[in-house]
Amino acid sequence: MPTSLTTSSRLQTITVIAAGTISLALTLGLSACGSADEPKAKPVPEVGVMIARAGPVELTTELSGRTEAYEIAEVRPQVAGLVMERLFAEGSFVRAGQPLYQIDSRIYAANQAQASASVASAQATVEANRLKAERFMLLAEQGGVSKQDAADARATYNQSRASVQQARAALASAQVNLGFTRVSSPISGRIGISMVTKGALVTTNQTDPMAKVQRLDPMYVNIQQSGADFIALRRAIESGKLVAGAAPVQVILPDGSTYPIMGKLNPADIDVNPQTGTITVRAVVPNPKGELLPGLFVRARVGQGSVPGAILVPQAAVSRDPRGRASVLVAGKDDVLEKRQIVADTPVGQNWLVSGGLKPGDKVVIEGLISAREGQKAKVVPAGSKPQGDKQAAAAGTGK
Repeated sequence: MPTSLTTSSRLQTITVIAAGTISLALTLGLSACGSADEPKAKPVPEVGVMIARAGPVELTTELSGRTEAYEIAEVRPQVAGLVMERLFAEGSFVRAGQPLYQIDSRIYAANQAQASASVASAQATVEANRLKAERFMLLAEQGGVSKQDAADARATYNQSRASVQQARAALASAQVNLGFTRVSSPISGRIGISMVTKGALVTTNQTDPMAKVQRLDPMYVNIQQSGADFIALRRAIESGKLVAGAAPVQVILPDGSTYPIMGKLNPADIDVNPQTGTITVRAVVPNPKGELLPGLFVRARVGQGSVPGAILVPQAAVSRDPRGRASVLVAGKDDVLEKRQIVADTPVGQNWLVSGGLKPGDKVVIEGLISAREGQKAKVVPAGSKPQGDKQAAAAGTGK
């Protein structure tokens, strides 16, 4: 009997413990399910914005070009003869009128002497014919000679005067030819190598120059611009979208370095190249140290005018849809992000020039774009400021 009572008590105790355990497990399970079903609050993204500001923006375009000497003179002989002497050092700077070559002048000196003698002879004849014409005029009035003889004497006198003028012209020609035996530089500039040597025979009609002189300060840079771009630029200026001015030109050398002196753009050529469809635009660039040489292929960054009241937006802040339409995120009322369609077709360095869709004062999102979404409220901070999370991490790292 005592054994049965003891067993029954044990069974009741086990049952109570099991029931408590099951109740605790159910309570913990329901508690866990409840915490898992509760929604977590999404963190507010932090974005950096720039304030859109309108102002004049200079537009530039980069085109290929080639340098050319400001003045080029190919030295050719104007009389025939043997070259007796070269009077310059190759590669040196020569001035206009400086002697370069001496051609054998003996035959030309003789021609000058002969022409001078012809002038003296013609002048003597003039004097004799003058006296004869005056005497015949008096005799004709007295009836000593016929009036025809007097007229003939007068005509002979006039012919002799014309002969003097002819002889003087021949003398001047002989003097000019004698002067041409000393070949001079027509311009000031740098002279290249000599194409002839002492003892060479040169002629008046030869095609090869004796030497070439080039003026290298300033220099021309001939730039090729497409006809379509030129027309678009002209229309933009006429419509007032661009303000034309003295366009500056920055030359980029073949090694990629930038030439330190700015040039100015000259008027464009009036003809379009039928093979390439381009127009030649010429820039004048100072070259005081002779760093630019003729024939170099360079790049020219040309100013095309300024856009008044333009807004610039970083290219990274602009997104485009499959049709190429541009848009940006703008922090609107209560810092809610909204998508704004813009017109951005012209790149300016690392920015886009926005010609429509934005107005001064708009807050354009340029940082934190990865976590930002349209219609979402965001924490707006000025672009370039360090996020609060980074500041806290930096403070923890330094123990402050």
